[in-house]
Amino acid sequence: MSLDLFLERLSPILAFARSLDVNDPSAAKAALDVAFPMDGDVMVELRALVRRGVEERWLAEREAGGIRFSRPRKAQVAGDVSIGSAGSAADLSVDVVHMDRPGPGHTHPNGEIDLCFAVSGEPRFDGAPEGWTVYPPGSWHVPTVEGGVMDIVYFLPAGAIRFEPKPE
Repeated sequence: MSLDLFLERLSPILAFARSLDVNDPSAAKAALDVAFPMDGDVMVELRALVRRGVEERWLAEREAGGIRFSRPRKAQVAGDVSIGSAGSAADLSVDVVHMDRPGPGHTHPNGEIDLCFAVSGEPRFDGAPEGWTVYPPGSWHVPTVEGGVMDIVYFLPAGAIRFEPKPE
């Protein structure tokens, strides 16, 4: 198992996610749930691959404040790109995080799509069970896992994220 295999298995998800309108998080989440259900073959294989990568430290190999993380894929963005609308050409970065606590507060300039896998306990990410979450452009949050441990794959349009206090 390797990083190359992980990125290869993400290819259909990346292609699908690029077409989502993250300005409508509920519709984007619903589309992801249908296209990539948590009990489907793609997600079962991806969950095992992420877990192995985190355990072997070729994913989430860095650590700060008890949270492990990595960015195995940078967004490939060139020129002026329309972000957050259906059919967008915006590319996505991929981050992998292993966490059991609150992380640093941040803003999603172009939105964020999260794929959350429960590792132990009955974890909830920002109050939601394992599965997909979607945040619209301009949203801010303190990503928080409570009740257990999760491996989370973050997809960021154009790789955009700003770690900062809550804007006023």
